[in-house]
Amino acid sequence: MDGHRMIMWRTGDGVRLRARSGRDVTAAWGDLALAGHHLPAGTVLDGEAVITTEDGRISFEAAQARAASSPTRAHRLATQRPAHYIAFDALRLSSGDVRPRPYSERRAALLNLLAELPANTPIQAASATTDRDTALTWYNTLHTKHGVEGIVAKRNTSPYRAGRTGGWQKIRHAETVDVDVIGCTGPKTRPRTLAVRLPNGRTALTQTLSAPLAAQIARVLVTAGPAERGHADTGETYTRIPSGLAVVEILAGTTRHAVVTPLRLR
Repeated sequence: MDGHRMIMWRTGDGVRLRARSGRDVTAAWGDLALAGHHLPAGTVLDGEAVITTEDGRISFEAAQARAASSPTRAHRLATQRPAHYIAFDALRLSSGDVRPRPYSERRAALLNLLAELPANTPIQAASATTDRDTALTWYNTLHTKHGVEGIVAKRNTSPYRAGRTGGWQKIRHAETVDVDVIGCTGPKTRPRTLAVRLPNGRTALTQTLSAPLAAQIARVLVTAGPAERGHADTGETYTRIPSGLAVVEILAGTTRHAVVTPLRLR
């Protein structure tokens, strides 16, 4: 998918939506939170919020704009383009924690759970298959027709584990990776670029942030404490922030001094 990954948690008195970084994003996705009230209390799902255009394509730009909006603007955008929550997995049911159970069992439980929701619910299960040819067809056609960025392969026997594990693998049309944000250039209220730590240990500055992404990341950056100066491996200076405060998904090239393109805040 090409939206915003989040956990949907049906509590005893409401619904909470949390980004992978732990940020509460319920206010930006109120339409999904409202739909989540139909889930049994105690349910926790892992999935992605997506918004489609009139021609049925998934729009990352629309999802990014929603995520960066104030509650008032997010409500207005929701009336124009409602979101869908594509559920990948079930972490907890009203009966208890199901993360240790095999994926095949969790998948069956997820389908049974969603079958009890109203017919017009925006909460849907991600499509899945055990047939290799079907998976290849999805990979080769859904990107062009609907903007789906790739497919995920999971072992049917694997328990649920957070983060990247050997139990699943993403196969994308464009290779991306999640990296820690360790700083920024420009004011924290309007950052121009981000300093990130790449998987190979290199520190690099990203390309210039889009306005919606800059606004979204600024909300995280302003919570950082007193600023210190840091230096990227190429010599540019940036303002440090504590490691672990933010994670972004980037599209990186393959050369030694690759261009680092930020895609979204996790």
